[in-house]
Amino acid sequence: MNKYESIFVLSTKTLDEAAIEAATEKFKSLITANGGEIKNVDVWGKRRLAYAINYETEGHYVLVEFEGPAELPAELDRVYHITDGILRSIIIKK
Repeated sequence: MNKYESIFVLSTKTLDEAAIEAATEKFKSLITANGGEIKNVDVWGKRRLAYAINYETEGHYVLVEFEGPAELPAELDRVYHITDGILRSIIIKK
């Protein structure tokens, strides 16, 4: 089991609070369903972006620390890219 950190930024313009919570739960369940174990979820909340992304200047930040098999980051990254409302995401191996 490798240790990973993932940060994703959700759109505050197209998603409301309920949709942001649902997206966060979706990614947490995806990690556990693929053999991962969540260590910590830190919701940073709504923050100003350093530069505009798709004409948006604010985003909702979420940091997830987890352990999982080597195949898990590729699957998580794939789902990040096909999910509407994700402005940016990154997965880092600790």
